[in-house]
Amino acid sequence: MTAANPLVDALVRCTFEVTGALTRIGAENDLSLTQLRVLGILRDRRLRVTELAAYLGLEKSTMSGLIDRAERRGLLARERSPEDGRVVDVFMTPAGREFAQRVYDDVRRTLAPALEKLRPEQRTQLLELLEALTAR
Repeated sequence: MTAANPLVDALVRCTFEVTGALTRIGAENDLSLTQLRVLGILRDRRLRVTELAAYLGLEKSTMSGLIDRAERRGLLARERSPEDGRVVDVFMTPAGREFAQRVYDDVRRTLAPALEKLRPEQRTQLLELLEALTAR
């Protein structure tokens, strides 16, 4: 067995904390963690169903079911792409954007105590490091 890597361990602990908060907030709003991720991804863009499924690592049929449920709640909609009429885009409705903003505010409030432990320059540094780590 290899020795523990403190950096990997810290990332895993951080992931558990954030995922736990997101799961709890999602449950309070009758959303799974995956549904919450869909709202987060579509917050500022329109995507094809296949792109969204690929981004989440899901089968297209699974993604379609998630979208169907969100459509019934009035959070998401589908329509033909203005750029390519053969393609169907998924996007947030105005009600979905309002709902997502309320959920995001809950997430921000939940994570604020942990972030407030850091000095402003540490928060800036953490942001830069996380952006570098997650850059595609």
